[in-house]
Amino acid sequence: MKIKNATFITSVASRNNFYFTDKPLIAVAGKSNVGKSSIINMLAGQNKLARTSVTPGRTRLVNYFDFGEFVLADLPGYGFAKVSKEEKLKWAELMEEFLRTQPIKLVISLVDIRHNPTEDDKMMINYLYHYAIPFSIVATKADKLSKSKIKPQLMEIAKDLRVGIGDMTASSAQTGLGKEAILGLIENALNSEQ
Repeated sequence: MKIKNATFITSVASRNNFYFTDKPLIAVAGKSNVGKSSIINMLAGQNKLARTSVTPGRTRLVNYFDFGEFVLADLPGYGFAKVSKEEKLKWAELMEEFLRTQPIKLVISLVDIRHNPTEDDKMMINYLYHYAIPFSIVATKADKLSKSKIKPQLMEIAKDLRVGIGDMTASSAQTGLGKEAILGLIENALNSEQ
């Protein structure tokens, strides 16, 4: 799969404004500062399609991007400590409403390869399992580990999340590692009958 010209569509702050399209929908989820925007930019082959920030908790809306064959939705980051409980609840409700009501072909669930999954990460995977939403787990920031440590860490994360190692993909937006694998996951999802 080749992405030729991905473009930003819109940002929405409430379920009343969810973007509807005839194109298949792919969602990207993960905790704050896991690298959602960086992965989206890597897949698009652009540096500034999705805004990246060193400050966690920047994505507070659902951001939609047209990737040609599909629409990609960037969901609000979860687990950021420096916002009010009300704000966290608002993000959680928006995300849950999105996951529950939208015709999603695949959720790309991001975790940071350098750390064991958080309780929020586990909750997200359990939620996706519970509602039978197709998902794949992508472990970001693999460039921060030596090559010899990537597979053992993937195995550890897979064990923590109770998934098979085959359900995990290591990636790095810095080096492009995992780009083709992730595009392959998306292509398989687009071709599935679900």
